[in-house]
Amino acid sequence: MSAPRIAPGTRSDIGLLAWSIARAAGLVARTNPPNLFLTMGRQRKLFRSWLRFAGRLMPGGTLPRRETELVILRVAHLRGCAYEFEHHVRLGRRAGVTAPDVDRVKAGPDATGWSPRERTLLRAVDALQRDQDLDDATWIELRAHLDDATAVEFLLVVGHYDLLATFLLTLRVEPDRVR
Repeated sequence: MSAPRIAPGTRSDIGLLAWSIARAAGLVARTNPPNLFLTMGRQRKLFRSWLRFAGRLMPGGTLPRRETELVILRVAHLRGCAYEFEHHVRLGRRAGVTAPDVDRVKAGPDATGWSPRERTLLRAVDALQRDQDLDDATWIELRAHLDDATAVEFLLVVGHYDLLATFLLTLRVEPDRVR
């Protein structure tokens, strides 16, 4: 990876609010203040709005946290986004995602050990990343597991973490240092 295209901001670059949030997030994650926050914080108004939105998806969503982490990990793996993947391996542990689960995420939805619901979610992630859409059969399979609100949330989680992967990869944001 080349050097960051936009360096993580300092307190004066991103403001006291974003700086405080980044420091607190680093304490929770046991890392340095997240470079994602320090970089995105350079656009102060968008950072605050994004943080509110992102927090409603994870950890504040209705999709169970373990499933959300599996979905995020699959998006990160398919996008080749080490920052997002490493960060969510750490967060996923707290949500019950085990090392064998992480290996299965890399192997894909056809790996042994997934529940039918997990397999369906991961197949839908793969289809969305490949086709930017779900065919009718995949949609019907997904809806057998998700109600209207959760289906909407699932699509937003996949799209949001794809967006973040684009941001992180394009700006060459370096992974956070674990403390």
